[in-house]
Amino acid sequence: MNPATPPYRPDPEGSCPHAANAQLLARGAVTDVVLPGDIPGKMVLRHEALKEFLSHPDVGKEPQHFTALREGLIPDGWPLMAFATVPGMLTTDGDRHRRLRSLAARAFTPRRVEGLRPRIEEMTAGQLDILAEAARAGDGIVDLRAHFAMPLPMRVICELLGVDSEYRDRLHHLSQELVKTTTSHEEAIAANLEMPQVLAAIAAERARRPGDDLTSALIAVRDEDGDRLSQEELIGTMLLLIIAGHETTLSLINNAVRALCGHRDQLAAVRSGTASWADVVEETLRWDSPTNYFPFRYPLRDITVDGTVIPQGTPVLAGYAAAGRDPSAHGPDADRFDVTRQGGARHLSLGHGPHFCLGAPLARMEGAIALEALFTRFPDLDLALPEAELPRHPSFVGNTVEELPVRLTGSRAEAVS
Repeated sequence: MNPATPPYRPDPEGSCPHAANAQLLARGAVTDVVLPGDIPGKMVLRHEALKEFLSHPDVGKEPQHFTALREGLIPDGWPLMAFATVPGMLTTDGDRHRRLRSLAARAFTPRRVEGLRPRIEEMTAGQLDILAEAARAGDGIVDLRAHFAMPLPMRVICELLGVDSEYRDRLHHLSQELVKTTTSHEEAIAANLEMPQVLAAIAAERARRPGDDLTSALIAVRDEDGDRLSQEELIGTMLLLIIAGHETTLSLINNAVRALCGHRDQLAAVRSGTASWADVVEETLRWDSPTNYFPFRYPLRDITVDGTVIPQGTPVLAGYAAAGRDPSAHGPDADRFDVTRQGGARHLSLGHGPHFCLGAPLARMEGAIALEALFTRFPDLDLALPEAELPRHPSFVGNTVEELPVRLTGSRAEAVS
C-alpha cells in the first residue's frame, strides 16, 4: 500500500461494502485499518493472500496475542470485545482448539445434521405459512427477514441445541447486540454479561433433563482422556454455535433472495435445471458473503503476506466479502452474480484452515432447502423496495440488510447492483 494512503475506517453502520472493497482490492492484498476506538489493525482482502493467512502456522486467535488488549488499551465496553475474548473455539489455538473442536464435532456429526433434513423441511413449510399470513395482514408486503430468514435458522439451531422456544427471541436480540458495531459501551457490557447467564440457564436445564440434542451431547461427551468440557468452554461453544448457527444462515437467505430478485435470468437458470439451489448458495456465499470483515487473528511474530509486513500482535480482519469478488481469483467478471460459474465453490466465506466453519454443512443444507421452498411456493416473489433503499444491518462484521420487504406476488422492484 502507498504510504500516503490513509488507513481504512470500516463503517460501523454497515453500508453496502462492495464499492469500498473494490477500492481496497485495488490497493493490494493487505491494507491498514482503524477499528472503533482508534485501534490500528490490518485487513487481508485478496483470495489467495487470505487463504494463506487463515492457515498460516504463525497466526493465532487467543486474546493474549492481541497486543493492545494485553497492554490494557481496550476498554471493557469495546463493541468488538466478544470477538476477541469469548471463551471457546473462536479464541483458541493448537491443542486446546483441536480438543474443543473434536468434542463439538462428535456431537455435531454429519449423520445428526443430515437427520435434521426432514425436520428442516417441515419447519420451512410452517414458516412459509407464517410468511403468507403476515403478507395478507400487510397488504401483500411482508418483511422476509423478520418472518422467514431470521426465525427459520434460529428455530433450527435452537432445536439442534435443545433450547426451549421461550429463550429464542432473547438469544437473537443478544446475538444482534454482540455482532453490531454500533453498540454503545453500556449495551456491549450488558450483552456480554447477559448472554452467558442465559446460556448457563439453558445448559442447567439440559443437565437436569438431558435429551437428544447437541447441548446434552456436549455436556455428556468426553474426549479420549475422559476430560469433559468445562462450564466456561461449554458456554463459549454454545454461544459460538448459536450466533454462527443463525446469523450466517439468516444473512445467506437474505442475500440470496435479493440476488435472485435482481437477477431473474439466474433464477430462471435454476428453474430450468441449468443450475441447482446448492449452486445458488455457493454463488451467494462468494458474491455477497454473509460476513464482510471478520475479527480477529494475530501474528505470533512479524509475518509477511503478499509483500506486506503485519507486525506481531496486530488485530487482523479477514475480508471475506472482498475476497469473494477478487478478480485475480474469480476473473474479470468477479462482480457478476452467476449461479453457473465454474469453480464457484472456491470462495472462503465459510473460512479456511483449522477454524473452518464447523456448521458449514448445516448452513448449506438450510439455505438450499429454504430458497427452493420459498421460490417454489412464491415464484413471483420480488423486492418491494429498490435495493438501494433497503436498510443495512448496522455492522461491518456482518453483511446484509436489516429489513427485507417483499411482495409475494405482484410488480417488480429495481435490480440488485
